[in-house]
Amino acid sequence: MAQCLQRAWLRRGAAACLLWPAAQLFALLTALRRFLYRSNFLKSTRVRAPVVMVGNVVAGGAGKTPAVIALVKHLQARGISAGVISRGYGRTGQACQQVLPDTPIEQSGDEPALIARATGAPVFVAQRRADAAQALLAKHPAVQVIVSDDGLQHYALHRDIEIAVFDERGAGNGWLLPAGPLREPWPQRLQRSGRAGGCGLDLVLHTGEHSAFEGFSSTRRLADDARREDGSRVPLASLAGQPLLALAGIAKPEAFFAMLRARGLLLAETRALPDHYSFDSYPRKADKGYTVICTEKDAIKLFSKQPNVLAVPLEFSPEPAFFSALDALLTPLLSPLPSPHGHQTA
Repeated sequence: MAQCLQRAWLRRGAAACLLWPAAQLFALLTALRRFLYRSNFLKSTRVRAPVVMVGNVVAGGAGKTPAVIALVKHLQARGISAGVISRGYGRTGQACQQVLPDTPIEQSGDEPALIARATGAPVFVAQRRADAAQALLAKHPAVQVIVSDDGLQHYALHRDIEIAVFDERGAGNGWLLPAGPLREPWPQRLQRSGRAGGCGLDLVLHTGEHSAFEGFSSTRRLADDARREDGSRVPLASLAGQPLLALAGIAKPEAFFAMLRARGLLLAETRALPDHYSFDSYPRKADKGYTVICTEKDAIKLFSKQPNVLAVPLEFSPEPAFFSALDALLTPLLSPLPSPHGHQTA
C-alpha cells in the first residue's frame, strides 16, 4: 500500500512539473494582455449604455446563467430596461443576431435561448460582444443596461461593473490553466486599479451551498412545478413514486439529480451528458417509456425531439445585500450626471 501511494504521488508530481511551465506562460500572457488594455495600447469599445459583466475567474460552469437571469429580473422589477449579450457558446456560425422564439438553438446557443425565454429581455449573440451590444442598442434604443453573460476576460468591450461568480470549488488549487482551474490570478484580480481593461472586480457572488471565501451568497432550489413545452405545469409532488428518467447536459449533472432526489422523486435512471449537449445523437427510444425530466437548458433542445419531457426550473436567489450593492454601483451610471466610473455616452 505504501508503495502504491508513493507511486501515485510521484505520478502526480510529474504531471505538476509538466503543467507548471504552461501555467506560468498562461499567467504571463494574461498579465500582458490586461496591461495592454489598461495602458490603452489596445482599445476597449464603449457603448452608450452601462455594461454589467457577469463572468468566471474559474473555468467551468459556476452558475453564470442563473445569475444573469436573476440580475435581469431584478432590473426589470426596478423598472430598468435590460438587454443581454453573449457569444452563444456551441452555436454554429458567427453571425450577429437577436435570439427570437423561433431562432434555431444551433444559431443562438442554449444559454442565450434560455435567458431570452426566462426574462423576455432582448438577447443578442455575436462573435464579438461589442458587436452584439451595438446591434442590441440599435434595435432596442430604450434599453438602459447591457448585461453580458460571460466575458470577464473579454477586455475588448468596456465594462462598468464586473461580477465574478464562484461555486463551492472556490479558486480550486490556486493554479492557472492548465495546471489548475483559474483563468487569471486570484486573489490579485480583486485589487482595483481603474476601470480600463477590467482591472478589478466590483462584486463576488457565490452560487454554491458554502462560500469558499468572502463575497455575497445565494440560494438555489428547484421550482415546485415542472413545465411542459406548452407552458403547463406539473407539480413535482405529483411525480413522487413514479419512475423517472433524469437527463442533464450541464456542467454538474449529479447536482441536478441530487436536487431531484431531495424533493422525493424516484429516479429509475439517470443520464449525465456533456455540458451543452446537442441531443442530435441522443437515441430517441432510449427512455424505455419513462417520463423524462431535465433542466430548462436541456429542455430548450429536447422539447422538439421528445414528446414526454418535463423541465424543472431552477430558482436562483442572490442575497438581498448583493442587489443593494449592485444598485449602489449602477444608480450613478444611470444618472445624467458624470459617473464615478467614467462612463461616457458614445
